[in-house]
Amino acid sequence: MRAEGHDALTVRAPGRLHLGFLDPAGSLGRRFGSVGLVIEGYETAIEFSPAPRDEVEAVGEHARAEIDRVAACLHALRQHSGRVEPLRLRLLRALPAHAGFGSGTQLALAVGRGFTQWHGLDVSTATLARWLGRGLRSGVGIAGFDQGGLLVDGGPGADGSPAPLLARLELPERWRVVVVEDPGHRGLSGTAERQALAALAPLPQAAAAEICHQVLMRVLPGAASGDFPLFAAGVTRMQQILGGHFAPVQGGTGYTSHAVGRLVDWLGEASLDPARGGDAAAPGAATGQSSWGPTGFAIVSSQTAAQRLLDAARAAGVMPAGLLARIVAPRHRGATLAWHRLDHAPLADSASHCH
Repeated sequence: MRAEGHDALTVRAPGRLHLGFLDPAGSLGRRFGSVGLVIEGYETAIEFSPAPRDEVEAVGEHARAEIDRVAACLHALRQHSGRVEPLRLRLLRALPAHAGFGSGTQLALAVGRGFTQWHGLDVSTATLARWLGRGLRSGVGIAGFDQGGLLVDGGPGADGSPAPLLARLELPERWRVVVVEDPGHRGLSGTAERQALAALAPLPQAAAAEICHQVLMRVLPGAASGDFPLFAAGVTRMQQILGGHFAPVQGGTGYTSHAVGRLVDWLGEASLDPARGGDAAAPGAATGQSSWGPTGFAIVSSQTAAQRLLDAARAAGVMPAGLLARIVAPRHRGATLAWHRLDHAPLADSASHCH
């Protein structure tokens, strides 16, 4: 419900990295169980305010490309809720589309949460996702929108029931993520994604079993205990298995962008060598590609280690000019809501987490 004395609401939804599927062949009936990590530094932000008629505006290149999707979400929400009060939606910032950040789900849920909050409707995030056609595969975007963190879900049921959240952990505060983007490439989506999945041979059950073994006995224990080398080894191994599986529809490698792949692999190797930027106390990096890419990642043990690795990569000439590399922190909270006046930015202390 609208806060007294305020005439605008801004919703900010964080980006996430999809670290991999547990059993993409669904050998036990749940095909898209996933591991994901919500991160700082990437977000979709939408402002809601009154209007004489529905208006959808956008600021910036990524945002302008999403205007039609925002309008479609608003239309679907009106159909499901029956609420017709006109609104002005300004898309202030948007995650890069088809790049591995979960842009579609975060955009839809941000529109949905802002709409329901504006109208004082008590609608769960899972219901919003169903209304807006999200969460049909991985459920980590839905859980990440609500609460952030490192997430493991069990995949949607064969009957279409939502993916249950199996585990949520907060990574140690000092760990960092080197995010590598290639603006010149886009990951698969829509029809192309469905065709690619259909063209792949099923992942052998033994490989799925190893992925689950890595998650249960390395990734989660490493995160829970702060044992970085254990965590990194588990993530990297599951990415190696999945990268080999998806390589036939990614140009023969585990990365959509070969430039991203070369840099991420170099960062992984260098992280084991203190002379090239590796952390002698916690060597290694958790490396791979988020979803269909092209975004790659290297999770490392500290800000210092991340900066040293990037500096070493630039010095070694393995950082192509077309790539973007950023160091961000894991995010342990979900989307936020902030009421404010139209002539003021949202106040930090007025923000509240989405549930």
